[in-house]
Amino acid sequence: MGASVGGKGFVSEINVTPFVDVMLVLLIIFMVTAPMMDQGLDVDLPQTRQVDTLPTDSDHLVLTINRDGTMFLDQYEVPLDELETRLGLLVRDRGRALFLRADQSVPYGVVVDVMGRVKAAGIDRLGVIALPDNQPPSGESPAHR
Repeated sequence: MGASVGGKGFVSEINVTPFVDVMLVLLIIFMVTAPMMDQGLDVDLPQTRQVDTLPTDSDHLVLTINRDGTMFLDQYEVPLDELETRLGLLVRDRGRALFLRADQSVPYGVVVDVMGRVKAAGIDRLGVIALPDNQPPSGESPAHR
């Protein structure tokens, strides 16, 4: 009679215990690493009275200016002389939204220079990220005006 083991015949049940174990381990890994992927760069944001929440869609870019003047487009460092070219490729040509996140200790002239370069790259709408007036500056939930 074909392949039988010890006269019991074929085993038609699937043992799902190893599958469940692997899935639980993967779930724990994703639960631990997901908050780490969302943190971004450390910037001391200015506070303002009226802010709206930052959109949650992933189709926007954030231009960050650190207190030492280095700029990052999302997590990638961008030199000032390449800013217009990269913004033209990533924002204007793809129709994405751009938000500016500058440390409150960055000089006003640097922020205005960057905003001028954004305008020169052909981007008309620029969101500015700030914190609500009632939150401490080290808060994690950014918002834009």
